[in-house]
Amino acid sequence: MDAGSVNSSSNSKSQSRFPLQEQILQRKSSKENLDRFIPNRSAIDWDYAHYMLTEGKKGKENPLDCSPSREAYRKQLAETLNMNRTRILAFKNKPPAPVELIPQEHISSSHLQTKPTKPRRYIPQSSERTLDAPDLVDDFYLNLLDWGSSNVLAIALGNTVYLWDASDGSTSELVTIDEEIGPVTSVNWAPDGRHIAIGLNNSEVQLWDSAANRQLRTLRGGHRSRVGSLAWNNHILTTGGMDGQIINNDVRIRSHIVETYRGHQQEVCGLKWSASGQQLASGGNDNLVHIWDRSLASLNSATQWLHRLEDHTSAVKALAWCPFQGNLLATGGGGGDRCIKFWNTHTGACLNSVDTGSQVCSLLWSKNERELLSSHGFTQNQLTLWKYPSMVKMAELTGHTSRVLFMAQSPDGCSVATAAGDETLRFWNVFGVPEVAKPAPKANPEPFSHLTRIR
Repeated sequence: MDAGSVNSSSNSKSQSRFPLQEQILQRKSSKENLDRFIPNRSAIDWDYAHYMLTEGKKGKENPLDCSPSREAYRKQLAETLNMNRTRILAFKNKPPAPVELIPQEHISSSHLQTKPTKPRRYIPQSSERTLDAPDLVDDFYLNLLDWGSSNVLAIALGNTVYLWDASDGSTSELVTIDEEIGPVTSVNWAPDGRHIAIGLNNSEVQLWDSAANRQLRTLRGGHRSRVGSLAWNNHILTTGGMDGQIINNDVRIRSHIVETYRGHQQEVCGLKWSASGQQLASGGNDNLVHIWDRSLASLNSATQWLHRLEDHTSAVKALAWCPFQGNLLATGGGGGDRCIKFWNTHTGACLNSVDTGSQVCSLLWSKNERELLSSHGFTQNQLTLWKYPSMVKMAELTGHTSRVLFMAQSPDGCSVATAAGDETLRFWNVFGVPEVAKPAPKANPEPFSHLTRIR
């Protein structure tokens, strides 16, 4: 079981801050924190240093004693013995000269024409923008941040849902929930980027039209406690509650509950549909991951899971389907587990497990590269970028001072927004700009290709 909510800041602190206002960070001068240059004793030529401090000055002190022939001989000797150096102290070891295993004359010209290597992408180590997020609920089991396809970010701060338009940086308030039914416990954009689902602490789910700024309907009667996770699959809205239930709601019809999945014994804190919309992954506070298949679903019955994955030893909230391999799922465990695991959802086999050293709060795949981004809690509260499948660390990004609970990816896949218990919302240019695909060369049409037969 993971640490859930943490008390938020005092009211006086939150009242003095405005939501989603950009922070102005003071940067240190480049001249600060300079260090001394300390000589490296092992790299100093002590014989040469002694000569320069004693014998080397004699010629300069008595120039009349040096004949032209003796001076020429001295210069030639100094050149031969590499004594024309001016430095006595050494600050670092010189790198050893490269050794040629195969002489160049034995290598053919065809081997020298190597394929040009792809330059390594620059990954900024600091966030490009930081916004205030006062009253953000510091609760591991909630999902309070989402970035829609219309390039608008939704974030729940206490009882209020705010919208931040990434195209112009404008902020608007969508709704403030009454105290008796709040706070907001989850937000999730529909695929159209216009409609948004809002899960509440009283077990209800509201549907809103963000363009018209009006509520469309309220989904009731499914859950008995708060709804902490949401996931859309076309017109189906899947909800996960603290009661352990997972419900598929068809938002087009009055009797919206069409399927119920029962497999978790504790709160469902993570839900993700696969890109095909055929499989659903769920993670819970009971340390379990379930894979559900829509083909096994039956009306008004507790649907049996396809796979029950029991390898994690702590709550599983972080779930991410791989964009380039449809049956590959990444999951992350909480503070007692700290592992990222990879699963083949066709067979239920665990393909790999990596101990990250800290609580895994969220996972995101890159849409453009074979890379995975994870957000973490104690002790570093960092973002870690991994190369898949080697799982070599490409970068570690720090800036948050509390666990990074929520992550959301921009529609173009380049930027990532993170929200943490330190009540800040940060934006990172971590995945980079996708490469523009070169147009395929036009093939020469075959003669008479437009004819179906020749008489």
